[in-house]
Amino acid sequence: MSDRAAAELEQSIRAALQAVPLPDGTALGQSDRLAGFSLNGGSLTTTIRITPEEAATFAPIRAAAEAALGQMSSVTRAMVVLTAERGAPPDLRAPSKPDAKPAAKPPVLPDVRHVIAVASGKGGVGKSTTTVNLALGLRALGLKVGILDADIYGPSLPTLLALHGKPRVDANRQLLPSEAHGIKAMSIGLLVDEETAMIWRGPMVMSAITQMLAEVNWGALDVLLIDMPPGTGDAQLAIAQGAPLRGAIIVSTPQDLALIDARRGITMFRKVDVPILGMVENMAHFICTDCGARHDIFGSGGAEAEAARLGVPYLGAVPLTMELRAASDRGRPVVAFEPDGVLGRVYQDIARNLVARLPA
Repeated sequence: MSDRAAAELEQSIRAALQAVPLPDGTALGQSDRLAGFSLNGGSLTTTIRITPEEAATFAPIRAAAEAALGQMSSVTRAMVVLTAERGAPPDLRAPSKPDAKPAAKPPVLPDVRHVIAVASGKGGVGKSTTTVNLALGLRALGLKVGILDADIYGPSLPTLLALHGKPRVDANRQLLPSEAHGIKAMSIGLLVDEETAMIWRGPMVMSAITQMLAEVNWGALDVLLIDMPPGTGDAQLAIAQGAPLRGAIIVSTPQDLALIDARRGITMFRKVDVPILGMVENMAHFICTDCGARHDIFGSGGAEAEAARLGVPYLGAVPLTMELRAASDRGRPVVAFEPDGVLGRVYQDIARNLVARLPA
């Protein structure tokens, strides 16, 4: 977007928000709290800078801002993110009210029985592919399943499930998740253009994740899998502390380098009192398509041994195959299209092992 187009967009946004008042009576459209204007294919994103103490006060303001921006002629979907940063400048803080009681927050995901994080200490270990096929394995067992793609910087769920089009909004202005193969799915990748780079700071990412948890109409689900971003930073803590997690699954390759980072992920979840439901060893070995020989490219049995050493359940191993890579790239997950194949049975076994560790 050119500088001129960006300036015109900001001017239009501020004009649309003139009728939205702040707690001190001034118009949001005139406030320097607004930042981060972005319009991609009719999807408009902007942010309101607040302090953590103002989150409850600004929740209705954010909703009013989204409603006002949704009336703009060029906008099909408006998303307003509250960015709460510690140490914000004094002029951004609303007058304190010592006697005011914080507004009661509605429960997050009240109709979801089990919320499970699927995590890895590092990227590139096949966590998202594992999440999708595990979800389909749970679906094959008769469960109602959803997936939340919480990787803001690198969302892959739309590709893995061949999802297209923007999510719809219900009468309560909640997003309706997309569906594929009987699985409900939501990802930031469905709200922005495919090639858009999410150049967001940590608080913006945390706020976006929180809103996707609280403002998506998931309906009644038996299991919601959260495809976590790699690492152990702000986004992971936002989910661990903001979602009613039943537990976490750790995905790792047998490689020592990946296992080191997997240990960090396990340590993080344990520090926030989230139980580890099990470990999945991905890319466990490769079977040559020409000669049929087995090759342990990343070592052998590393994740299984690590699970035993750390005292966490071992859910199973997934081989590295050309078939799995090609199916993932085409958006044709193996459990959906070849449930009785070798890989399909592997993922369904992992799903059964997971269900055995959940309350009835």
